[in-house]
Amino acid sequence: MKNFKNSIAVKSPKKGLLVTAILIAQLGLAQEKTEFKGTIGKTLADSKEYWPDPVKAPKDAPNVVWILLDDVGFGAATAFGGLINTPTFDNLANNGLRYTNFHTTAICAPTRAALLTGRNSGRVHVSGFSHTILSAGFPGWDGRIPSDKGTIAEILRENGYNTFAVGKYGVTPDEDATDAGPFDRWPTGKGFDHFYGFLGSQTDQYNPDLVEDQVHIKPDGRHLNELITDKAISYIQKQQKAAPGKPFFLYYAPGAVHAPHQVAEKWVEPYKGKFDEGWDVYREKVLANQKKLGVIPQNAVLPERNALITEWKKLTPDQKKVYARFMEVYAGFLTYTDYEIGRVVDYLKQSGQLDNTLIFVAIGDNGASKEGTLQGTINQSLFSQGKTDEENFQSNLNNIGEIGTAKGLNTNYPLGWAQATNAPFKNWKQDAQSEGGTRNPLIVFYPNGIKDKGGIRNQYSHVTDLLPTTLDIAGIKAPEYIKNIKQDIIQGSTFKASLDNPKAESLHKVQYYYIFGNRAIYKDGWKASAAHLPDSFAVKKSIGSNEKPAPSNFDTDVWELYNLNEDFNERNNLAKKDPEKLAELQKLFDEQAKENNVYPLIDWQDVYNRRIHNTGADKGKTVSDLIKQATKPGGTNN
Repeated sequence: MKNFKNSIAVKSPKKGLLVTAILIAQLGLAQEKTEFKGTIGKTLADSKEYWPDPVKAPKDAPNVVWILLDDVGFGAATAFGGLINTPTFDNLANNGLRYTNFHTTAICAPTRAALLTGRNSGRVHVSGFSHTILSAGFPGWDGRIPSDKGTIAEILRENGYNTFAVGKYGVTPDEDATDAGPFDRWPTGKGFDHFYGFLGSQTDQYNPDLVEDQVHIKPDGRHLNELITDKAISYIQKQQKAAPGKPFFLYYAPGAVHAPHQVAEKWVEPYKGKFDEGWDVYREKVLANQKKLGVIPQNAVLPERNALITEWKKLTPDQKKVYARFMEVYAGFLTYTDYEIGRVVDYLKQSGQLDNTLIFVAIGDNGASKEGTLQGTINQSLFSQGKTDEENFQSNLNNIGEIGTAKGLNTNYPLGWAQATNAPFKNWKQDAQSEGGTRNPLIVFYPNGIKDKGGIRNQYSHVTDLLPTTLDIAGIKAPEYIKNIKQDIIQGSTFKASLDNPKAESLHKVQYYYIFGNRAIYKDGWKASAAHLPDSFAVKKSIGSNEKPAPSNFDTDVWELYNLNEDFNERNNLAKKDPEKLAELQKLFDEQAKENNVYPLIDWQDVYNRRIHNTGADKGKTVSDLIKQATKPGGTNN
């Protein structure tokens, strides 16, 4: 007890015993105190009861649905010019708004932490992940969101909403993610009345590491997308039956289309042969579509093909066959995900709730995934050791029939398709220095609140902005306290004004980015960025081989400078032309890094070489050991 600094000592009036009343607020479990406004007499006759009014949402407050997909590039979905059919997204965008300048953090857990709290990922302790192998014992890196950084679910629940989450959560520490808990960092401990999904970053779509509320449960063999959609609809049905008209918040975050890409063949069949022209032609077609839609400038030019990617026409017939199959499966997976989301939208329409429902659709929590490597993967682990590209390709060719099936436990498409589905940007997921890592499509749909249906908005925005924008639209003020815990500032900015005004000023002026070495700083349309070397490819390649990458040195990373107002996809590096501007932004990055707990800088070498979180029972274990440990049934999934 004496370790708690904020304890209160109280004398017992009868026995004189010292009773220590711990301030439960320090544990995030305090109950709100309500002032008693009645009268207490000696008898009931001279007393007056008092019952506080139940908390109610503001009059006509909308239902709120946040939809967050996983690993989708800017140029994948037809809603933003891609070649993968997404009729639900198309319909929502055509009757809502397309936001073309929306940004994530470049990787999943930091994006989710920032989204749920409205604060930068480092400030809420998730610069990396909540996984043992990707977290570190520093304020910005331990993966444990503090109680003074309340989530959107906590805020809305305390303002008269019911709150539900389905799908991927991704910010519960591995150490807590068993049926023994503790449960304060599970979704139900962070403001959600109900949760149904998985706590980790990746899971098998047919045999997911499934959780309902606070218990691991056995899946029934159906696809996870179907399971979470059924559950989301049932939550809303039961809630509306019990409390008709009470608003709800639904956080719908499928594991799709993160690896493993697993989907029924009927969804893949329509794409047979659709990608035989290859990834170079795909990029050109998407660029043309995006110009027609008006989601990119009419004078836009594609960046050069990345040096790692082979020109499609130079590939062998076997390579084309295997790579095309990977893309057909990915496309089918995305279209199927769109269909399941459509089931939720259709239910809201049929039940008469859609007009007063505010829907945000973030098509991706980062850019397209580069974790499929140059060859694509079926069962190869992200941390696998010792196989050459040629060996991996031959394995994929020999097992081509497993791509997209339940047998493919880590199916992910080759890097060439990641580049293609990221059109018109360069680079990929993890690349926090690049728009290709951080720029994702955003759709805002709200029939009762949007008049400019089908409109396009180009204001800069960030994933931290969804929380304050939601509160602004709902007429709810961010609370000073949640459960008697004083709350930290919310760093995101509302963009509600842009719903009515396409020329509304962006209130989000400054934003840092950092993912395992890659870093950038944005200010008023200018951006300075540095790719960190050796990158994850070089570090991974060194495992189990004699090719050791050079030691990382943050001081030798090369910074670039871009004016995104004139050069939205970073083709014209101005670092040499305007060194003063670059220096100004580098200084700003340092200030933001200090303010948001980004230091110390941790990179992929630190991860792969087990320099972080290498304590206790996990001391001395390899990355592969911890991956296996994290993916045991009833545990967590990395």
